[in-house]
Amino acid sequence: LAWDEFHRSAAEPAQTAEVERARIQHLEEQMLQLQQRSNRLSEEAQTLDSAQLQQEIEALAEEQQGIAEQCNELQQQIEAQQQLLTQLRHSNQQTDHALNDKRGELQSRKGRHASLVALQQAALGKEQEEVNQWLSQHNLANAKRVAEFLDVDAGWETAVEMALGANLEAVCVADTNALIHELQGLDKGSVTLYNTTSTGAATGGSVTTLLQSKVRAPWSVNSLFAGVYCVEDVASALPLLTQLAAHESIVTRDGVLLGNGWVKVSKSADQQGSVLHREQELNQLQAGINELQIQIETHEEELAQGRSSLQQAEALRDELQRNLQQATRSQAEVEARIRVGKDRIEQVNKRGQDIRQENTELSGQLSANETEIANSRRNLEQAIHEMETLSTKRDQLGAQRDAIRETLDMVRDAARSDRDATHEIAIKVESIRTELSSIQQNQQRMESQISQLTNRRSELQRLLEDSDAPLKEMAGELEQFLQKRVQIELLLTEARNKVEALDHTMRDKSNERHEVEQAAEAVRGDLDQMRMAWQEIKVRRTTLEESLSETGFALQQLFDEMPEHANEAEWAEQVDAMARRIQRLGPINLAAIDEYKTSSERKEYLDAQHEDLTEALTTLENAIRKIDRETRTRFKETYEKVNSGFKTMFPRLFGGGHAYLELTGEDLLDTGVAVMARPPGKRNSSIHLLSGGEKALTAVALVFSIFQLNPAPFCMLDEVDAPLDDANVGRFCEMVKEMSAKVQFVVITHNKITMEMSNQLNGVTMHEPGVSRIVAVDMDEAVEMVAV
Repeated sequence: LAWDEFHRSAAEPAQTAEVERARIQHLEEQMLQLQQRSNRLSEEAQTLDSAQLQQEIEALAEEQQGIAEQCNELQQQIEAQQQLLTQLRHSNQQTDHALNDKRGELQSRKGRHASLVALQQAALGKEQEEVNQWLSQHNLANAKRVAEFLDVDAGWETAVEMALGANLEAVCVADTNALIHELQGLDKGSVTLYNTTSTGAATGGSVTTLLQSKVRAPWSVNSLFAGVYCVEDVASALPLLTQLAAHESIVTRDGVLLGNGWVKVSKSADQQGSVLHREQELNQLQAGINELQIQIETHEEELAQGRSSLQQAEALRDELQRNLQQATRSQAEVEARIRVGKDRIEQVNKRGQDIRQENTELSGQLSANETEIANSRRNLEQAIHEMETLSTKRDQLGAQRDAIRETLDMVRDAARSDRDATHEIAIKVESIRTELSSIQQNQQRMESQISQLTNRRSELQRLLEDSDAPLKEMAGELEQFLQKRVQIELLLTEARNKVEALDHTMRDKSNERHEVEQAAEAVRGDLDQMRMAWQEIKVRRTTLEESLSETGFALQQLFDEMPEHANEAEWAEQVDAMARRIQRLGPINLAAIDEYKTSSERKEYLDAQHEDLTEALTTLENAIRKIDRETRTRFKETYEKVNSGFKTMFPRLFGGGHAYLELTGEDLLDTGVAVMARPPGKRNSSIHLLSGGEKALTAVALVFSIFQLNPAPFCMLDEVDAPLDDANVGRFCEMVKEMSAKVQFVVITHNKITMEMSNQLNGVTMHEPGVSRIVAVDMDEAVEMVAV
């Protein structure tokens, strides 16, 4: 105890000395760190200068204001251009509607003109094949008829047609004498030739108004209307008939032709059936068609000019929008730089304040550390002095401690031997006690089982004794029931025999009743047939009597006058033959003329509609063929350009290999496109054999080849480089960097190599819990800032 107490008292100065030494060392190191920290803060405070940043922000603010004014000006120009586009589109739509209306009207007139031309050709005899062949042989296939040259005063068309008759179909030739002998070559048909060079003298009698005064033609019509005069009506013509010569005639306005002793009238229900009327309508339709074609051409020129103006306006608007987008991006960049500058100024000011505050804290901490170091050194000197004083006393107590330790070791060995013997005895006793307890528990469990089995055996014996008595009683009852069953079965057998006898008797009676009913049914059928035959004869007799009474003949008289050998079948056959002859004549259709007229008009309308539809179908098929041809051409050109770009892009991205596009069908309109890609060192036969990175690079090569053909304003790539290794990422970044000169890329990535390639980084951070904040970093500006 004395040694322990001394050791504790002697350890306190040593421990105190050690603690003070460590404390002094720690305080000195801390003071050195604080001094270094203070020097660094002073140097950092000297580098912090917010005046230059403020000047840069002011310059950026001026630049932002200029860009904002430019944006406003561009926005106003775009709005003005948009209004101009709306006006141009509206004007083009109106012109397009007017053009469609004119085209529809032109189509309708062309259909009407075609139908009238067909009717006119039929009316002028141009459909006679033999005559047409003869005219073609003599170079007269395109020669016009007389009716096509005549210009008749309004209202006198019917009179002229009545006067000319078949001469309306006459073919106009320069010399009829040269063709007279050739007419013998015409085997079939009729043709009239009219010499347009003959003048013919106008003959006049007592009537002074000749019909030729109502007609005008490029040549003289005297020979056509020689001796034909015209009056307003029949009442005006009658007093003049006596003055006419034998070869002269008078025609009225409504087409009544009168001569000395004869009259000719031809009425048509359809005024449009008139050849001259039809010719005039054809001329009017042709003039209208020509005018409509001129109007359509004018509208098409206006529409083409309007579309050209619209394209120019749209191009100008797109250019203004691109300028606006560029200005907006510039404004956003300037705003971002201003925000970064303001944030930088705020950080600089805050950092300066933090440095000043930290310097103050460091000065106070240095003073406190110096005071603590002085106190620790005094305590260390005092502990060292106490340790020297206690050194002698430690030697004396050490010798005493060694002697006491030897005695203590001997006593501990004897006690350890006694404790081991006692422990072994206790283990044996506990083992015996445990075994005795187990034997007693087994004995009790066996006694309990014996008692339970004895009780179960007594209960089973009692149950066996009780079950013998009911079995005897039930055996007696079973014997009685068996006797009753035998008696009942005997009675049942007798009853069954009686029932069978009755059934046999009923079957015999039923057969007899069925035979009687059949006989009665046969008699009833014969009676019904006789009644029906009698009723039929009665009805026929009544019908014949009624028919005979309607004819007015007496029955007895007919019997007396009827031949002896008259046969009803022969007479009926004669009646049927007469009925068949009447039936062959058919019904008289009094409305056939009107039906023919209606059907003819319907046919003309359907023919015109058919021609319109045929022409529209032809136009549509031509347009479809043109579209298909242009589609094939454009698809082929686009396919070849994309395929060429894909062949170039793929080896650059993979560092080798080859790839190409392949058409899966023959027709370019419905073919598919297969992508054939073989990276370096692989002979794959399916795209499923490519890895995820190889599939991604193949898709990127195809997309970039399409972008080279038709670049978009920007391209967004979302985690494209995720499955790529560093080498492939490097080639991918080089390709993106090269194409960024023409296309703006927005890349979503977690790859550091891709981030190093970017010019602008945008990320989201959580500066405070639950509050997200967008952080934008301009890589060039960051590099410049680090360099400064």
